[in-house]
Order: sequence, then C-alpha cells, then structure tokens
Amino acid sequence: QVQLAESGGGLVQAGGSLRLSCVGSGSILSTNVMGWYRQVPGKQRERVAVVASVGITVYEDSVKGRLTISRDNAKNTVYLQMNSLKPEDTAVYFCNTMSRVVLGLWGQGTQVTVSS
Repeated sequence: QVQLAESGGGLVQAGGSLRLSCVGSGSILSTNVMGWYRQVPGKQRERVAVVASVGITVYEDSVKGRLTISRDNAKNTVYLQMNSLKPEDTAVYFCNTMSRVVLGLWGQGTQVTVSS
C-alpha cells in the first residue's frame, strides 16, 4: 500500500523559514505529479504547489516567491522550502499524488505554526 510521510513542521516566527519533507514508499514519488496542500480547521484544504515528474512547478498565488517545491526522485522525496513565512501560512501541510487526492486518501500531515 502506498504510504506518504510528511515531516519538518514546527513553530516559527513570522519571517522565518521551514523545510517540509515528504517521503514516499516505493517509486510513487518518481512517477507521479506531487503536490503540497494545506488545511486550516474549519476551512477547505487548498493546494499550495505541485511539481511534475520532470520538474515543472505550479504555485498558488499567495505563496509565489516565498515557497518552493522540489523533488529528489532518487530519494523518493518531495520538499517544500518555506521562506518569509506569515501567520496566514499556519496550517497542517500534506503531500499527495493527484490520484490519491481524487480518491480522498490523505496522510497525517505536518503542523506549521507561524507566530506574529
């Protein structure tokens, strides 16, 4: 069964940085479009950034220039470098494949809290 494990979240002051990691089982990451998503309690989960297997990236407007998604297929890992963090970036962050999103399958995510 496919597994994805997010890590790297924590508490940081506004303007600070964090790097999130997502490690996948098998070759799931190397063969799929991968995305980072975030969810605040009481709100709908939103897509933050995606990266194709060949490295093409797309970002949500609110994070452009501050967050960078990347992947290391050899390590089955996707990263989200988060710089210039704002309190509104506070959320639980998840990584996922497009197919798992359609099926409603999600991991536990990692909590990011940005204090003002």
